[in-house]
Amino acid sequence: MSHVNFTFDPQWWTTLHAPFMGNAFLAGICIAVASGVMGYFTIARHSTFAAHALAHIGLPGATGAVLLGLPVSMGLGIFALGGALTIGALGKRASQREIATGTVLAFATGLGLFFARLSTSATQQMQSILFGSILTITNGQIVGFVVFDAVLILLLAVIYRPLLFSSLDEQVAQAKGVPIALMNVAFMAVMAGVVTIAVPAVGTLLVFALVITPAATANIIAPSPFRSMLIASCLCLVSIWGGLAISAMFPAPPSFIIVTISTLFWAVAKAVSGLRQR
Repeated sequence: MSHVNFTFDPQWWTTLHAPFMGNAFLAGICIAVASGVMGYFTIARHSTFAAHALAHIGLPGATGAVLLGLPVSMGLGIFALGGALTIGALGKRASQREIATGTVLAFATGLGLFFARLSTSATQQMQSILFGSILTITNGQIVGFVVFDAVLILLLAVIYRPLLFSSLDEQVAQAKGVPIALMNVAFMAVMAGVVTIAVPAVGTLLVFALVITPAATANIIAPSPFRSMLIASCLCLVSIWGGLAISAMFPAPPSFIIVTISTLFWAVAKAVSGLRQR
């Protein structure tokens, strides 16, 4: 029986200044910006299931990339984007998106397990894919994260108003001439990119905690969209950086601590909100 000794590491400050920690902290900034912004739209559009599913849809891409000797993030991104475009095209309304998401998710999960069984190396990569490995993020990935955030901000500057309108009241937005189908596809495509950069931090199983939980907490605290996005990004960043710092102090997986901090923020905000309503 294995024994885990949760003892304090007196060298934790030195660990925090290691190069791999520097990459992890920089990645945290990029992930927080993307997750905080898109998390708000995900909740407003009632697409939390779709956001969670995209990470699992990317699973066969990740395991398939290992089989072909390609970067895991490349395979993950291609499958997540393909799944996002399929869901966005098939699900014009929220109810239709649920059906399309469930169908694509079921097929992708089975395909991912099939690919994993074909290669020992793919099977070994499954743990990092499922639970993340933020401490192994490379300089090249950091550059990719920065580029994605820049593209995301520029894109939102163009489609912010119609995307927000269609997210808050789809029927009225459609009556006003907002291209609902195009907004669905654009949102899902961007969401696939957010999932792709967040998975290396916490994995496909826990990505929900970075994309949805901080945004849900921010919605409790702030009523306006912009303030909610800003608070969500800050909460996400604090969760990631706090998780990295605590994992340096104690021998615990960073992804677990990141998710725990994010969940605690939500629980506290929910409790305080409930007390105020009484």
